[in-house]
Amino acid sequence: MENNHLYQKIFSAAGLAAFTIFFRYIFRKESKLIQDYTKVARKIDEGREFDQYDIIIVGGGTAGCVLASRLSEDPTLRVLLIEAGGSGKAVFESRVPSAFGQIYRTGNDYQFYTEPQIHAGNKKKFWPRARLLGGCSSINAQMAQYGAPSDFDEWAQIIGDDSWSWQNFSQYFRKFENFHPDPRYPHVDPAQRGNSGPMDIGYFTHLWKGSQLFIEASMNAGVPYSPDFGTTAGTKGTNKALTYVDSRGQRVSTETAYLTDEVLARQNLKVITHARVTKVLFETDNGTPHAVGVEFAKSKNGRDAPRFRARALKEVIISGGAVHSPQILMLSGVGPAEHLKQLRIPVVHDLRGVGSNLMDHPFFNLRLKEKDGSSIHYLTPYDLKSSLRFAKALLQYQLFGTGPLSSNVGEAVAFFRSDDPVLFPPAEYSDTIEDSNSGPESPDIELILVPVPVENHNGMLAPGLDAFTTAVILLRPTSVGDLRLHSNDPWDAPLINPNYLETQHDVDVLVRGVRAALKITHTAPLTSLVDVDSTHPLLDHHFTRLSDEELADEIRDRIETIYHPVGTCAMKPLAQGGVVDAQLKVHGVDGLRVCDASIYPKLVSGHTAGACIAAAEKLADLIKAEYSGVNKTV
Repeated sequence: MENNHLYQKIFSAAGLAAFTIFFRYIFRKESKLIQDYTKVARKIDEGREFDQYDIIIVGGGTAGCVLASRLSEDPTLRVLLIEAGGSGKAVFESRVPSAFGQIYRTGNDYQFYTEPQIHAGNKKKFWPRARLLGGCSSINAQMAQYGAPSDFDEWAQIIGDDSWSWQNFSQYFRKFENFHPDPRYPHVDPAQRGNSGPMDIGYFTHLWKGSQLFIEASMNAGVPYSPDFGTTAGTKGTNKALTYVDSRGQRVSTETAYLTDEVLARQNLKVITHARVTKVLFETDNGTPHAVGVEFAKSKNGRDAPRFRARALKEVIISGGAVHSPQILMLSGVGPAEHLKQLRIPVVHDLRGVGSNLMDHPFFNLRLKEKDGSSIHYLTPYDLKSSLRFAKALLQYQLFGTGPLSSNVGEAVAFFRSDDPVLFPPAEYSDTIEDSNSGPESPDIELILVPVPVENHNGMLAPGLDAFTTAVILLRPTSVGDLRLHSNDPWDAPLINPNYLETQHDVDVLVRGVRAALKITHTAPLTSLVDVDSTHPLLDHHFTRLSDEELADEIRDRIETIYHPVGTCAMKPLAQGGVVDAQLKVHGVDGLRVCDASIYPKLVSGHTAGACIAAAEKLADLIKAEYSGVNKTV
């Protein structure tokens, strides 16, 4: 009877939480977004007339939302933003920090797969990419870490423009930040963080007790404590990760931060959703192509979803990300001429770097048993007990914005180098590894503590398995791939080949990363939680007995993406295979820029969203200054 009474109380709590969710869905305030394209553009069959804007932004992702908001601050600039997906504000799984994995393999995800990776088990790898406003800032793990200062000095050196150096570029991190100090983390210096930007960052997420033990064990193993990963002091160290999560425990995406109701009410800003840009339109002046507009449609079926045109009087900015930006350029005739001719796409401009230079952070999941059943695997309920625990967590989150559901899943981190003499004593690690880092203080390995046993990105390893994951990330890979079109059909997914683990360097660094993760696992106080004697067949405790060659085979078989593809429209000189210059203008084309993670000339040694936001802030300032006081063309 007592247990029945308890169940009734918990199920009543679950009912209240469910009602709260339902209430919020029914009465949520819809954004002012446009799906009737006739209000903002013209059908192609209506002749050559265009609806006109000063700037058209292709893609409302991480960078696109920033650009739309900042550029429309100038009332003399008429801005059109075109996004293929809908609003992430209305997607519950996007708003809840721990639930982002539930978006994968749904209609809000493009559900890409790579080509078979010949150096990684010959397997196709799943590549989630958001089909939502906010882009991958609406589905990522919300980790507010930007890379090492020397990463951006390296960018400046590659492009030959000091405005991209850490000393100069870091102002744009501070511009978007709204840092919230936390008395539990008193060593962060607020003076080195922005406090008035649109993106909330802080420590509002849940911290599993194992995550705290991981930080302490990392320090005892030789990784120093880092008070803040985002300052000139550098990236190396261990701590809880700062996150893009607000005081209510909700995700902060670039859509929620930049496309507020107030911004969407601006008369000079129009935002179209559920519309895919099929190509950029060009006119040729004195032999140089000039971007003058775009075509877009709702779906592939032209009879039920006609194509529309809109004209850009000043610029078109492509912000489709590392996959869609090169795809749109090539569909529009800007790219490697031989490839475009093979697909019968008229060549507008032969630009060989488009789609090349594809880089990504691969990672390996090390899965280990924990002793006391405290991991949060019950957030994917599998029986009555886990359902009751989930209901309790759901109620706590709905009422207070706290608890396990507010976890960003990647809770604690450790950054270090593969040549660290403390973690890898020369007497034990005599083989040298090529230094691919941007500087002596930049790391090439990251460990992330995840309080659930993960398989296949959003899947649990096994129902009811009390275990956790240490994700081992290769931050500075030397393997480089490419992206090419599958056909000339805009609705066909492109051919994605990140070329994982082509170089021995990448395998060797990951082997050392796994060794370091195991060392930390066997270091106090984490040993109080980890069942180091576990022989569970799905877990990895036996890795301590594997040779480097055997461990390398495991890594090749199980490597996955940590969702950081970059470089396919690289900011480099044309002679080095670049696609855009230091002002993000496409080489050899007028009126066309690219702004998103595809412009990165090299991978940062950390998480990629922050630099993407900062690049958009930088470009918006540049464009507004360029057109300030210029009369609008009629």
